Amino acid sequence: MTRQPVHASLSPVRPVRRRLRDDRGSVAVELAIGMPLAVLFVFLIVGAYHLGQANIDVNAAAAAASRAASLTRSAGAADAAARDSATANLAGQCATVTVSVDTSEFHRGGAVTVHVGCTVTTEGLLGVGLPGSMTVSASSTSPLDLYRARALGFGITEAPSAANPRMGGA
Repeated sequence: MTRQPVHASLSPVRPVRRRLRDDRGSVAVELAIGMPLAVLFVFLIVGAYHLGQANIDVNAAAAAASRAASLTRSAGAADAAARDSATANLAGQCATVTVSVDTSEFHRGGAVTVHVGCTVTTEGLLGVGLPGSMTVSASSTSPLDLYRARALGFGITEAPSAANPRMGGA
């Protein structure tokens, strides 16, 4: 068996070189298209992270506000405690904070429900000065103690004790 010489024009190396020569500059084009898309993707990830963090913060503020409201002795004090707690927890994070307190079931064994809304600017989400805002809201319900005492209009230290004669009792 003798091998026949392969003609130079039929060599498989030559078309590959021709194809490589035709693809010159394609990496630059791919980078010119791919890099802005990659940067946009990074901004979307950062925005989603910050929006998720804002959602977690608003949920935590609603839970803290309903807990603070449930520890008070009257419906008016519950409303004030819930508003103070929510605004303190979200200070500096929201453009506007809205708090609504439902004290319709404010009695022994009842519950207090607090709805918190937080308007977050997109500038704060992405770190870039884009106009716009998003509202994140959450609600939380906290039960009132079944064995709590009723508000009598005075503190425990002001009430005379019947068992202790030094406190003014019998």
